[in-house]
Amino acid sequence: MRGWLVALLVLAAPVWAVEPSEMLEDPALEQRARELSKGLRCPVCRNESIDESNAELAADLRLLVRERLEAGDSDEETLDFIVGRYGEYVLLRPDVGGSAMILWIAGPLALLAALGIGWRVVRHRGPSEEAALTPEEEARLHDLLKE
Repeated sequence: MRGWLVALLVLAAPVWAVEPSEMLEDPALEQRARELSKGLRCPVCRNESIDESNAELAADLRLLVRERLEAGDSDEETLDFIVGRYGEYVLLRPDVGGSAMILWIAGPLALLAALGIGWRVVRHRGPSEEAALTPEEEARLHDLLKE
């Protein structure tokens, strides 16, 4: 029984898709490449980093990161190069500033606008004239209630 439990735990653990042939010989550069890869989204797999993805495009991106680092680029230069090529979508944690600020602000502004409109509609709604009964209707209602 314990063997099955261990096997399930091993299968449930995250599997890294980095192939041994992709790894750099310099451990420091490899560590930097892995850290950068964890922050880049696989364009094929959506919310999976290129470090975890088995897609061909993710493998190409991992190799590109390693090539840039071997060429002497800093982490920021490497990220800027990849973002310039694939857009901000490739970042798992995009910047809050710039054009993304519109997306961060639009939701709360729409909620506030809807609450304001709802409040005004409820506040300015007066008593309905249709709710008032005519004298004949009042007499009929009075008769019905007596019965």
